[in-house]
Amino acid sequence: MTMRKKISIITASFNSGSTIKDCLDSVEDQGNQAEHIIIDGASTDDTLSIVRSYPHIAEVISEPDHGIYDAMNKGIALATGDVIGILNSDDYYAHPQVLERVMKVFENREIDSCYGDLLYFDPVDKTRIVRNWISGSYHERRFYWGWMPPHPTFFVRRSMYEKYGGFKLSLGSAADYELMLRFLVKHKISTAYLPEILVRMRSGGISNMSLRNRLTANRMDRYAWEANELKPYFWTTFVKPLSKIMQFF
Repeated sequence: MTMRKKISIITASFNSGSTIKDCLDSVEDQGNQAEHIIIDGASTDDTLSIVRSYPHIAEVISEPDHGIYDAMNKGIALATGDVIGILNSDDYYAHPQVLERVMKVFENREIDSCYGDLLYFDPVDKTRIVRNWISGSYHERRFYWGWMPPHPTFFVRRSMYEKYGGFKLSLGSAADYELMLRFLVKHKISTAYLPEILVRMRSGGISNMSLRNRLTANRMDRYAWEANELKPYFWTTFVKPLSKIMQFF
């Protein structure tokens, strides 16, 4: 009989053959810590053959979906761990003790979620650091000043997803922002800051690739507040991208 893992890691993939090995290696390097679930969007490259070569993978589903957040919702529905983490197919954990340290935080039964810091690196040269996202300690009002925790470092008890729901696909690229806003600000679930780099991420993001995309992202960020019947300051969604400037220094 297989012992149920205490933490489930969900990875959404689509034609990720050039990057997913780093992701899979980093979860495998955590030891026998996690139930790793891969939700693939019917890749046409070698993603699935790479995934299936890793014995630690608990489950693989490959089928058409409605984008990355739809895939994440599928993974959440399948997860059996007490805690759920999301690791993108082109990201990887910073060191082999990440999940051990995360689960140490959750030994406190009063903690519903935790997050840490994130390092962006050049997609071609992994040794070149582009941004260093130091999250800092949590306070609800920080959301009103454009703050948010880096989503790949955000770990949540499965019971919170069961109670408050998963990602809202209608929010597009702001779906992760909306979920954290809903959990932390609207429903005030408890959280803890783990002050270390947990995830390394390849730089580049759809919402920041052009002025047009940034304006669209700003509009979706505002919808995230409206969807939760929360009222931000008039400048909240405008200072959100500006708050990231210091991450480059």
